[in-house]
Amino acid sequence: MLHINVQQQLGRLTLRADLQLPTQGVTAIFGLSGSGKTSLINLVSGLTHPDQGFIRLNDRTLVDVENGENLPVHQRKIGYVFQDARLFPHYNVKGNLRYGMKNVSREDFDYIVQLLGIEPLLKRYPLTLSGGEKQRVAIGRALLTDPDILLMDEPLSALDVPRKRELMQYLESLSKEINVPILYVTHSLDELLRLADRVVLMENGKVKAYDTLENVWNSPLFAPWKGESEQSSVLALPVYLHNPTYKMTALSLGEQQLWINEVHHQANEKVRVCIYSSDVSLTLSKPEQTSIRNILRGQIVQIVPRENRIDIAVLTEDFHADGSLTRNHIRIIKRRDISQFFLFCQLHRIIIGIVVRHTFQYHFAATALYCINFDFRRCFRHHDDGAAT
Repeated sequence: MLHINVQQQLGRLTLRADLQLPTQGVTAIFGLSGSGKTSLINLVSGLTHPDQGFIRLNDRTLVDVENGENLPVHQRKIGYVFQDARLFPHYNVKGNLRYGMKNVSREDFDYIVQLLGIEPLLKRYPLTLSGGEKQRVAIGRALLTDPDILLMDEPLSALDVPRKRELMQYLESLSKEINVPILYVTHSLDELLRLADRVVLMENGKVKAYDTLENVWNSPLFAPWKGESEQSSVLALPVYLHNPTYKMTALSLGEQQLWINEVHHQANEKVRVCIYSSDVSLTLSKPEQTSIRNILRGQIVQIVPRENRIDIAVLTEDFHADGSLTRNHIRIIKRRDISQFFLFCQLHRIIIGIVVRHTFQYHFAATALYCINFDFRRCFRHHDDGAAT
C-alpha cells in the first residue's frame, strides 16, 4: 500500500493529501492544470519534499518530516516517466534502456522490449525517433530499473493525435501485463476511461474524491468536468454470452442484457461501458419493429433542470443511466398527447473497455429505455406554455 499524508505550500497553493492507495493497477490523478497533480507525484518520487507529513510505500518509509526521515531518490525504487522522454542523446535506444537497469535478466529485458514494440529501435538514436517511440523507450527504461511503483506524468500530453493513439495501445497492454502499480497523472477524460482503475480527483491542491473510476465518473462531483456533449454514465458489467454468428456480445444487466459488438473475453469477465446521455432515448412503452439494438426497462428516479437541457436519471436493474432532453424536445412533447408520445434518439455509440485488462474499443449500437408509470409532464413543472428548462 502507498500511504500519502502530506502538506506542502506551493506559493499561494496549499497541497494537502491523505490517501491510501493499493499497490496494484492504475490509479489516475485527475484535475485541471495547476491543481497539484504533478506536485503530488513529485513528493512520492523525492524530487520535492513535504512541509509536513509522511509517505510510506509497503513496509518502507520514503519520507517522514516529524521523524526526520527522507530516503534519497535513488533508493526509493520508483520509476518516473515525464511528459517529455528525457533520453540521453549520446546513447542509442539499447544504451538508454540499460541505463540504471537493476536485477533484470536477459529474458525480462527481452520481454519489456517486446511488450513495448521497441526491438526494431534498439540501434537507433533518440534524434531519429518519433515522439511516441521516445516515450515507449522512456517507459521501458523506467520499468527496467525494477521499480516498486511507476509514476507517469501526462506521458501523452506532448504528442499529436496519431502518436497518442499509438502509445495508448501500448499503455493498455502495459497496465494488464506488468505487476507494477502505476500512478498516472492526466487531465484527459479519454485516458481516464481507457486506463484507470481508480481516480484521485484534485482541485486547488485538495483531494475532492477518491474511488473507483465508475463511482467517481458517476458522482455529482465529477459532472462539471464533463462538457455538454460528455455527460455520461460508466458501468462495469460482466460478459453474459457471445453470439459468434452476428459477432455480438451480451453483457449482464441484472435480468436484462446489453448487446455490444463482439469482445473476445470469457463469461463473467467485466467490461467497462460508457453510455453518453445524449445518446439515450426514452419512451413510455416498449418499442416494436425497430432497429434499435438495446431496449431496456427502467424507472425514472431523478429529473434535474439545467440551463440548456433537462437531465434524467434512469434506474435499470440497480444501475443508473443518464439521459438528456433539449429545450426543443421538451416543447415538442409538451404540445402532444403525452399518453401517445414516444421519444426516440439513436444511441450512436457505446464506448467500452475491459476492466482490469483495459483493452478499449469503440462500438456502435442503439439503445432505448422505456419507462413504466412515468409522466413526462413532470419535466415542465413551474413553466409556462412558451418555455421549458
